[in-house]
Amino acid sequence: MGTSAVILTQKDKYSPDQLLADTIVAAFHSDAALYFYNNKTYTNEGEFLYTTLNINRKSPTDDNEASLIFHIHSISSPSTEFYAHEDLGLDLSETLCQVGHIEDIYGNQELIFHFIYEYLKLNPDDYFWIADNDWLYTREDMQKLKSALYDPDWCYQNPRD
Repeated sequence: MGTSAVILTQKDKYSPDQLLADTIVAAFHSDAALYFYNNKTYTNEGEFLYTTLNINRKSPTDDNEASLIFHIHSISSPSTEFYAHEDLGLDLSETLCQVGHIEDIYGNQELIFHFIYEYLKLNPDDYFWIADNDWLYTREDMQKLKSALYDPDWCYQNPRD
């Protein structure tokens, strides 16, 4: 399995319904296609755990198409727990949760770049974190990257270095 990534948001403000809505809008504004079959996964007790979407984008410069699997979790899902505050230099008092899980970033860097840029425009207090990195991306980081020439290795470089 490749490197995963997540959107981090304030736990007390998280709504799976709102994440789904923002995902649709971000995909639309990033010129990506969104495939949602309304497939839901439940616990044995019948409680909603997560749903899965596919986000696809054909490169404007060639015929390559990128595709990523995006999971939207319920607030009670164990997958939303987040403990890496100190590792990422975040305030321990922030109660963050992991939402919007992307299974594998490899080969999808440009798609993720455009999608996350649009998502963070809608949610300026959220963060984007690639699990292997010791840093986060904020809305301001993505705006700075967007104003420069696109670098396909953007997600492997700390935006504050």
